[in-house]
Amino acid sequence: MRKLALSDDILMQVEKPARYIGNEVNSVVKDKEQVAIRFAMCFPDVYEIGMSHLGIQIIYSMLNEWEDVWCERVYSPWVDLDKIMREQRIPLFGLESQEPIRDMDFLGITIQYEMCYTNILQVLELAQIPLCAKERGEDMPIVIGGGPCTYNPEPIAEFFDLFYIGEGETQYRRLFDWYIENRNNGGTRQDFLRGAAKIPGIYVPQFYEELYNEDGTVQGRKKLYEDIPDTILKEIVMDVTNTHYPLKPVVPFIKVTQDRVVLEIQRGCIRGCRFCQAGQLYRPVRERDVDKLKKYAVEMLKNTGHEEISLSSLSSSDYSGLNELLDFLIEDCDRKHINISLPSLRIDAFSLDVMGKVQDVKKSSLTFAPEAGSQRLRDVINKGLTEEVILKGAALAFEGGWTRVKLYFMLGLPTETKEDIKGIGDLSNKIAATFFDTVPKDKRVNGKVQIVTSTSFFVPKPFTPFQWAPMCTKEEFIDKAYLTKQGIMEQLNQKSIKYNWHEADVSVLEGVFARGDRKISGVILEAYNRGCLFDSWSEYFHNDVWMECFEACGLDIGFYTTRERADDEIFPWDFLDCGVTKEFLLREWKKAQTQTVSPNCREQCQGCGANRFGGGICYAEKTDINKGDR
Repeated sequence: MRKLALSDDILMQVEKPARYIGNEVNSVVKDKEQVAIRFAMCFPDVYEIGMSHLGIQIIYSMLNEWEDVWCERVYSPWVDLDKIMREQRIPLFGLESQEPIRDMDFLGITIQYEMCYTNILQVLELAQIPLCAKERGEDMPIVIGGGPCTYNPEPIAEFFDLFYIGEGETQYRRLFDWYIENRNNGGTRQDFLRGAAKIPGIYVPQFYEELYNEDGTVQGRKKLYEDIPDTILKEIVMDVTNTHYPLKPVVPFIKVTQDRVVLEIQRGCIRGCRFCQAGQLYRPVRERDVDKLKKYAVEMLKNTGHEEISLSSLSSSDYSGLNELLDFLIEDCDRKHINISLPSLRIDAFSLDVMGKVQDVKKSSLTFAPEAGSQRLRDVINKGLTEEVILKGAALAFEGGWTRVKLYFMLGLPTETKEDIKGIGDLSNKIAATFFDTVPKDKRVNGKVQIVTSTSFFVPKPFTPFQWAPMCTKEEFIDKAYLTKQGIMEQLNQKSIKYNWHEADVSVLEGVFARGDRKISGVILEAYNRGCLFDSWSEYFHNDVWMECFEACGLDIGFYTTRERADDEIFPWDFLDCGVTKEFLLREWKKAQTQTVSPNCREQCQGCGANRFGGGICYAEKTDINKGDR
């Protein structure tokens, strides 16, 4: 019988003990003596966040379908249990077996957000695994990193044995087969890593040396072995319809961030927003077959008992089978009293018609993301939204019965002026005024509209046209937020507008990690040793400690954030290939500076380079492309 790693006494002391006991519906328990590979899949944040992540559910389900592999889950223990585990020297454990992670073959860590980097070190230390890869012996698990942050893995390269670059469905079987072969032949840890480095999509950082110019910029890279690749091309699944999907996702005992069935309808995005990393990383757009999605939806709802289903993609409005899928779901879900959630919709008549279908009775808030307050700046970022479309969409929404609208903007975008910032208040006011112009007094619920305007701070990311862009300082960000608030307070309808903004110091640090090099790993280690943990949670973020660590390590934050970058500068991530070329990104960077808009992928190919993969939107028939236009 399975014994819990934590005693009843400890479980009574911590908040939400259900985070640590496992045994949830659809979790997989195997006989450890009957498997060849034991794999711990980690999300380095609290259970409720990690359990909401589709990627982990996909890999967990896929690996556990293989008879010779047992994949377990592990999350960052919250601060209360972290303290107890350190005091009592309790090793971090897998939820399924309740056995130590250090006894497993692999520890896979998905890295979704830069501000989780110290949590990675927490997981390693609590698992009693040396923090630096080069210090790990033969008896330690192989530590793998995956997820979007691995598209610049250099700031955390010292802590990982290898990185899996790209989509996880393609190379794990080959990697595991090589691990078993190497072990059976008496090979060492280094032998395994040497062989793994030759598998497509696998990057072993300790086999490469980063070289620097005198000014601190990257000069190039030196391979320690000739038979490993110079460039690592991302792994990609072109046939997303027939790839693995978790039809029995694990159902948590407690409420998590996204307590619902998640149906991924497509990967990639046609839009080409110049600030958006995901829009570049996941090119080309690949759609799942609508009939297969119908079957998945029915089966997943049956297997989980969830009362909500969410359609997941970067831009749901652009999925060509959306109407057909929704008509099916509405009919099926209405009978079972199941809600349908549709994130990532555009503000247009088609999307609002869709929203009207799924929210026919209860009109919850609508979310629009104009991103910039002026048309000039929306053209710079290639948002593809005009003020006319935004206001027309708002009018249709108000006519349809919605009275609450959330608006998302970014501050600090390249070429931004005071007029662009003031435009945020102006646009918010115009949307509020549209409500009063559109909805007669006798039909206004509670007599008013609520506009919630939120701003985040722009962080340049690798593999985007804005990877060359300088970033604002903390003080500049705060000034911009103040100017935005002032602009909103000057509006006629200010009482209908609520303003929220993101923390500036967190954004600056995120910017350092996003475009950092290997020297940043020393700062992360120093900050962790000084107590930094759960940096993505505002109550535990200590900016003063981080600033002290940069000073102690002799690194200038401005070098990574506010510095101008030359067109031909070598970036720390240039040895990776995500499919889009650096030449394309530079063209888009130049077009941004002249406010030139690029059409979306369905309208006209921009030659980004993603057609090398031989499928998806790049090779769609003209009739299909026209069908998908909205």
